[in-house]
Amino acid sequence: MNPNFIHTYLSVDCVVFGFDHENKLNILLVQRHVDDIPLEQQKKLPGSLIFSEEDVDDAANRVLFELTGIKKMVLKQFKCFADPNRASNQNDIKWMGKEYKHNIDRIITVAYLSLCRIDHKINSTKYDTVDWHPIDKVPKLPFDHNKIIAESLMEIKKWIDSDFSIIFVLLPKKFTIRQLYQLYNALSEKKIDIKNFHKKISSFSYIIPLDEIESNVSHRAARFYKFDPKIYKKTQNKLIK
Repeated sequence: MNPNFIHTYLSVDCVVFGFDHENKLNILLVQRHVDDIPLEQQKKLPGSLIFSEEDVDDAANRVLFELTGIKKMVLKQFKCFADPNRASNQNDIKWMGKEYKHNIDRIITVAYLSLCRIDHKINSTKYDTVDWHPIDKVPKLPFDHNKIIAESLMEIKKWIDSDFSIIFVLLPKKFTIRQLYQLYNALSEKKIDIKNFHKKISSFSYIIPLDEIESNVSHRAARFYKFDPKIYKKTQNKLIK
């Protein structure tokens, strides 16, 4: 065997996006524990080594279930991160030894993107601390997790361009056009006039106006809408044909 072949471990890391009531994009981070490092400096992406009997997709679904308690979540694999130095920091090495009880000299991770309504109750079976963090206030994270997050943002923009329906996974079941507009802007960075956006959205048969408006708001109350996935699917089928 060539001595340059590597002995390595494989993991998955998950970037979970949510959209909060202040119309900001957030991600879920968990707490790790390393001696002599302040807790506020120990946030990380949720992840795990892959079990010997697992497919990588199964491992990602397990991580998400242990993270949130939700069995079925929208999930997309988007990139493998394999820099030889991604786990070279001594604090990261110390944490891996404590967490996995192995002498890990190199670790490759498969990154996944997932979406979760921020009003879902997070019921983690693995982590003591799970917190939503605004995407523009993410602290310095271990390994290359900041890089993974940055690349996940580019990936979700491509995802929306190819399948607009995934944006509704992040919205409440009842939403206003302004909420949809602000989320679309946050994800796509395609700044468009809200009046033109409203006109365009009104032409979509799968966005259904409801006989209900906002209450107890300081601004002019807006109408609520809902997304109909069945109509969307029929619309897409027609476009394909």
